[in-house]
Amino acid sequence: MLIDDVEFDLSDYTTTTTTTTTTTTSATTCDWNDWSPVVDWDALSGDHVDFHDLISSLMDIDDMGLQTQEGSNCVSPITSLTSDDVNTAAAGDYKGLRLIHLLMAAAEALTGPNKSRDLARVVLVRLKELVSPNDGTNMERLAAYFSDGLQGLLDGLWGAHGKHLLGGPHHRDHDFNQTDAFAAFQLLQDMSPYVKFGHFTANQAILEAVAHDRRVHIVDYDIMEGIQWASLMQALVSRKDGPPGPHLRITALSRGGTSRRSIATVQETGRRLAAFAASIGQPFSFHQCRLDSEETFKPAAIKLVRGEALVINCMLHLPHFSYRAPDSVSSFLTGAKMLNPRLVTLVEEEVALAVEGGFVSRFMDSLHHYSALYDSLEAGFPMQGRARALVERVFLGPRIAGSLARIYHANNGEGDDCSWGDWLGRVGLRPFNISFANHCQAKLLLGLFNDGYRVEELATNKLVLGWKSRRLLSASIWTSPDLNM
Repeated sequence: MLIDDVEFDLSDYTTTTTTTTTTTTSATTCDWNDWSPVVDWDALSGDHVDFHDLISSLMDIDDMGLQTQEGSNCVSPITSLTSDDVNTAAAGDYKGLRLIHLLMAAAEALTGPNKSRDLARVVLVRLKELVSPNDGTNMERLAAYFSDGLQGLLDGLWGAHGKHLLGGPHHRDHDFNQTDAFAAFQLLQDMSPYVKFGHFTANQAILEAVAHDRRVHIVDYDIMEGIQWASLMQALVSRKDGPPGPHLRITALSRGGTSRRSIATVQETGRRLAAFAASIGQPFSFHQCRLDSEETFKPAAIKLVRGEALVINCMLHLPHFSYRAPDSVSSFLTGAKMLNPRLVTLVEEEVALAVEGGFVSRFMDSLHHYSALYDSLEAGFPMQGRARALVERVFLGPRIAGSLARIYHANNGEGDDCSWGDWLGRVGLRPFNISFANHCQAKLLLGLFNDGYRVEELATNKLVLGWKSRRLLSASIWTSPDLNM
């Protein structure tokens, strides 16, 4: 493992600042308090039953049963729909329920007690005839990506940690140019608070913890575009109390082995941050810490300076982040604890996967999670279908496929799931209370978006971002047990 001290020549570097304006839809055009969820999940709370006797009727439904004829014997696998129910339900909701039945049938055919790959293939063929990731309702587009994920499992294209096995046709679908990825990231920031919630909560905790320090060192597990640190720099140079703005040093982890692109991307992020810091007068230095091909983190590779306040930052599995295997995350957090940091900031996805019930139950939990995510994104840009489609294609589609692969292999004893916040507590880190100001800041941030978002204080050191009744993302703050803060 190597440490690179990166020196930057800023004389020919120009910095462009982009200002984003958020437009709020008038209440006269859409009342979001009356926004109906993509799926009525309460209707799917019954006992699990065998789907095989129902596949024939599901396959024969013309246009997914948008209207029911007298005498029809088509019965929902989970709950019976009377003629009155159908007549009063919106056509899109009825079709969405039927799509869920087909997805559950395909999932059960892959792993259930009456496992049948041929049956799964037939159901998936029917699903692909009914839905497309490029148009239709939220549920139709979501069903298209879940169908693709199940098809990948059927064809054996995904490994235990959601990594694509080279050579399959789906692999090319998940390669995007940098222009698409950057545009999708910008749109994701405009459409939702997912990116800003984690960044702002972590940054506010950092600002409070280093208020009187002259030097601050942040070790970042996955720096991505580095946008989190631009806002922290602005806050550091603008604070009115305490000593002058501290020197900020960031060490970013880059993935080694054959991932030259990762190393080059981190270097470019460092150059942009250095240029931005120079433009606002923030003392700054940037380093890289290269991980080996196994992504093993060695604490001794981090260059520590006496008198620096050490902060560990770990953003995990946000919509625009790459998936990191549990072994990589645990290696980093275990090593980070050995460095005795002032603060550990952790942001992670909240996916409440079922402990019991096997693959189908966990599949439904994942479908519920992404359904809420799709619903929230449509609320953010209700009239911008092309913008949503780009975010879904670049970020959410690949994440869905990878997520299904992981829960499928976990069901076969090959995967691992945990809450990393709970894990930090078990290895001995101490919760660091989130301040009232930090909580208020999170509420103010959500006020810029649709009122379906909510913030919940789940513990004294943990805030959770939710959409309606569904928890989506959490930010927790920790400190070393030996520090008195």
